[in-house]
Amino acid sequence: MAEQDDVLQLIDDTESPPEDSSARKWKIAVIDDDHAVHEGTRFALSDYNLNGATLEILSAYSAAEGRTLMRDNPDIAAVLLDVIMETDVAGLELVEYIRNEIKNETVRIILRTGQPGQAPERRVIVQYDINDYKAKTELTADKLFTSLTAALRSYQQLERMVQTRRGLEIIIDAASTLYDFKSMQRLAEGVLTQLASLLNVDCAGILVLRDDGNSAAADFSVLACSGCYSRFIGTTSSKALDPDLRHMVEAAFLARKNEFADHRSVLYSRTGSGREVVVLLQAERQLSDTDRALVEIFSSRLSIAFDNVILYQQLHEANTQLEDRVTQRTRALMQANRRLSAQWLRLQRANGFKNEILGTVAHDLKNPLGVILGRTEMLTELIGVGSPKENVTAQVEHIRDATKRLTSMVDHLISDAMADAFDITIRREPVDIAALVNEVTEANLPSAVNKQQSISVSGPQHFVTMCDTDRIREAIDNLVSNAIKYSPIGGKITVSVNHEGDDTVIRIVDQGPGLSPEDLSRLFGRFQRLSAKPTAGESSTGLGLSIVKRIIDMHGGHVTAQSPGPGQGSTFTVTLPATDT
Repeated sequence: MAEQDDVLQLIDDTESPPEDSSARKWKIAVIDDDHAVHEGTRFALSDYNLNGATLEILSAYSAAEGRTLMRDNPDIAAVLLDVIMETDVAGLELVEYIRNEIKNETVRIILRTGQPGQAPERRVIVQYDINDYKAKTELTADKLFTSLTAALRSYQQLERMVQTRRGLEIIIDAASTLYDFKSMQRLAEGVLTQLASLLNVDCAGILVLRDDGNSAAADFSVLACSGCYSRFIGTTSSKALDPDLRHMVEAAFLARKNEFADHRSVLYSRTGSGREVVVLLQAERQLSDTDRALVEIFSSRLSIAFDNVILYQQLHEANTQLEDRVTQRTRALMQANRRLSAQWLRLQRANGFKNEILGTVAHDLKNPLGVILGRTEMLTELIGVGSPKENVTAQVEHIRDATKRLTSMVDHLISDAMADAFDITIRREPVDIAALVNEVTEANLPSAVNKQQSISVSGPQHFVTMCDTDRIREAIDNLVSNAIKYSPIGGKITVSVNHEGDDTVIRIVDQGPGLSPEDLSRLFGRFQRLSAKPTAGESSTGLGLSIVKRIIDMHGGHVTAQSPGPGQGSTFTVTLPATDT
């Protein structure tokens, strides 16, 4: 450790005047394991004064003591910190504690070391959040004064920034909920904080509000206090104020104007609703003309904020009346909506029934019409034996023409039915596929029970796939109902959900009659009939599998069918992308 004479050029030992305990002091910390450094620092800075404020020096003789000191005194402005104490890096570890653990970003840190080689200046400046680095051999009294003054000014500027941010946060927070007395108090607190920051001075303040500005005898409420007036915090009535302070506030209400004295400023504002606001500021210095103009602009806008309270009360009353009317209208609309929903459901059911009947009838009528057409050809030859050929032929031509016209009409009906059946759109959303498959299977279980069939379902829980719930339900329902329809009495049906790569795979396996090569080639076409027949005489329109394919295709997936052969069952596989691509 260097000798103290190498560290500081000590100033003359002159008697200092007694300190004023009420004056502001800059709080600094000296953290060093050398007692002589503490004594020398105190001696060198004994007459230090910046902006009328002296120093309060706190000491710690180890990094451990320094941690406690910094944690218990968050208002320390600057730290003179030794690098090497308990360990070679104790000071640097304390820097990390200050910045990262107790989150003190405003305190200025001046690193001092008697062995610069142990903590190279460039590396320390880059890696640690310090504000100055000095070797003890170069830290004379003048340089100590210079470094400390720069640090304190930097600290003061940061404190102003923090104070400005705090004031704005309070104002913004209060303004968003400004509708009662409590929120008005919060806003007033932010106003006093922000005024001190705008003026760049330490000042005390009190903000009061009078509801009835037309009555000189009306009492006023204390909304916020700071500085030497902080003792009135929590006081809402003016009667608790000191007589002199109460007199000054009453005089401000009587004068109804802004007044600026040497160290005291009175701001007056009247709101549009007739309320009056008075702010009394006690500052360290006289405000400049610029300061006064800034304060007057700020206070003139203050009345608008307090008027929001009255507006809210009026709006609240109007809103209560509107809520009653809206409730009545909503009840009537909900009743009308329920009626419309019921009608819409009936129309949907009727439309679905119409499409089903239309598709079935249109398709099934083509066979007898084809027979009629063929019979007319035979009739032409048979009648030619007995009757005049011209007459018979003419009648047959009429039958053929009518049949052709009927066939054309049926074709048009089929086109209309297909247009309705395949008017499909999808809306993707996260769907638990395993839960959906279980739901569809449960819905079809009564049909399986009637045929003494068993259905087993397997799949992971909460297996989410991006798809259209209604459309995929319709596709799975078609496949499961087909498996039940074509499986024998007492047969077994297996439904599984799996994750294969990036796809969701659904398999429906039955023990039905299986599929022939011809069936597999035309399985997903429109109005295709399989070689196998339903095992309990169920009806089939031939539309189900074609609709399944259309739905799966629109999801970007594919559906396939496999069968070892007739009598060996079938497996239908649906593959869907697990995410929306």
